[in-house]
Amino acid sequence: MTDAGAPPVPPDSADAPAKPYRVLARKYRPSSFADLIGQEAVVRTVSNAFETGRIPQAWILTGVRGVGKTTTARILARALNYELPDGSVKGPTIHMPVLGTHCQAIMESRHMDILEMDAASHTGVDDVRQINDSVRYAPASARYKVYIIDEVHMLSTAAFNAFLKTLEEPPEHAKFVFATTEIRKVPVTVLSRCQRFDLRRVEADVLMKHLAGIATKEGVTIEPEALGIIARAAEGSVRDSLSLLDQAIAHSAGEVRADDVRQMLGLADRTRVIDLFHHLASGDIAAAFKEFREQYDVGADPVVVLSDLAEFVNFVTRVKVVPATADNVAFSETERLRARDFATKLSMRVLSRMWQMLLKGIAETQGATRPAAAAEMVLVRIAYAADLPTPDEAIRMIDQNGGGSPVLTNGGGGRSAPAPGKSAAAPPVMSSASMQAPRMQGPTLAAVGGGMRPQAMASQPAPAQQDQPALRLGSFQELVALAGKNRDLITKSALEMDVRLVRFEEGRLEIALERTAQRSLVSDLGRKLEDWTGRRWTVIVSNEQGQATLREQNLRAKSEREAAAEADPRVQEILARFPGTKVIEVRRLAPEPPESDASAVEPPDESDSDNDDDF
Repeated sequence: MTDAGAPPVPPDSADAPAKPYRVLARKYRPSSFADLIGQEAVVRTVSNAFETGRIPQAWILTGVRGVGKTTTARILARALNYELPDGSVKGPTIHMPVLGTHCQAIMESRHMDILEMDAASHTGVDDVRQINDSVRYAPASARYKVYIIDEVHMLSTAAFNAFLKTLEEPPEHAKFVFATTEIRKVPVTVLSRCQRFDLRRVEADVLMKHLAGIATKEGVTIEPEALGIIARAAEGSVRDSLSLLDQAIAHSAGEVRADDVRQMLGLADRTRVIDLFHHLASGDIAAAFKEFREQYDVGADPVVVLSDLAEFVNFVTRVKVVPATADNVAFSETERLRARDFATKLSMRVLSRMWQMLLKGIAETQGATRPAAAAEMVLVRIAYAADLPTPDEAIRMIDQNGGGSPVLTNGGGGRSAPAPGKSAAAPPVMSSASMQAPRMQGPTLAAVGGGMRPQAMASQPAPAQQDQPALRLGSFQELVALAGKNRDLITKSALEMDVRLVRFEEGRLEIALERTAQRSLVSDLGRKLEDWTGRRWTVIVSNEQGQATLREQNLRAKSEREAAAEADPRVQEILARFPGTKVIEVRRLAPEPPESDASAVEPPDESDSDNDDDF
């Protein structure tokens, strides 16, 4: 009988049968800490523990699939029991330049002193009881008995409880190594008895170097871009990356090219994904439809296209925040250059809006019966929102236009007619990309007719600041309107809902407060009035009841208008003819002084009707 710790004798090459093929994930499985990639923290901690003799009785390894939990457990077992035939190694060590007496059997999971148990199939208390009974006996040939329990979170509650005493005070010759992907399911009583190591995802550039080395050993030529695609698709898992590389080699049957890997994974060309992003950012829905359909016709999955699009949006956002992110070699040169270009031209609000719409759209596409159609509707929403200003930009443009309403856009880059009741000569709405153009030097990109064209922004000198006289306010309503003009929506809302006017004089405001008012409203209001008007104001809180709040006055006026409308004989005839109908809004045709309610509807053109009210 062959010794379990002796290395196997190679058979005669002439008479030996052909060895079955071993997948790359098993063929290049690390056998020492030197081969372990991306887990420097674990290697350093274990190395220091072995050198100082501070070896714990139990370790627990956690991380996502494929980062090397079981492999690290076997390497730990090998390091604990590393011995050479000449007896030169006397204790545990992480330096294992050659195979020791027990190494081969440990790495092949056939050593009698190294027990591996899959907790997913041995979940009961009886399985743990067997370990408790055997742990008392000394190892047969190795230095330590090592128990490796994979997916330890699958053990039952009773099994964990049966483990606690043995795990806290095991014999000196016994060591435990646990591995799990669900660390939160492991009881804290077990975690407190173990040293925990969180195995991190391997970075894409580290995976690329690792895969390139394996491809060289296998004699396979592979494009660097193909390595980047595989590394990103693996999401930090070494096993997944090796499985994908194995599949790519078989798929290509020769040189592994990036196009072959994309076709194998059902991915769209990254350059074409960037082109799709360009069309969406410019609001060119026709070009975006054409590009998406071409990718779909060559086999790209709609969900994958949207996911790649979201990944590029995330990449552009990271480049905008941290420009050094564009130096990541896991991305192609085209991706890095164009990401830098987009990061300088698109605002953070636009990128965040695209991300949110894609995030929701991916979930909708996954659950749709027609994924391609659902993906197209997601692209429509993104393209039509590309030319819309954000709320703060819209307020700024309204103020710049003298209080007029912005021109309506069709989302495709072309402008439609102005809003009802407004002059057609109102200035056009700028796209969110061109909103930042005045800060940039030279030509910028502006959306026109669904395409992108260079547009030179002429810099205009700012008017000289002049000393202006103190602003005089004639009523409380003018004060509220001043808060809105200064875009202080919080103060404006508080004045409408939480303040009851008692007396108003120039430079003096006497008010009563609702219970919902903020404590700092009075002091903040006095300071802001002084900043806005250029003169000192006295704000006093009175004990008098005061008038109703502006919001209550607006609601009361609205109710009176609706009641008057319902009393109109013509309206009563309509309500009688169509049962179930009711008056929900009354719009004044004649221009009125602006109300304080920010949600007031713009009055339509007088030429629309000759009646007093429009329903």
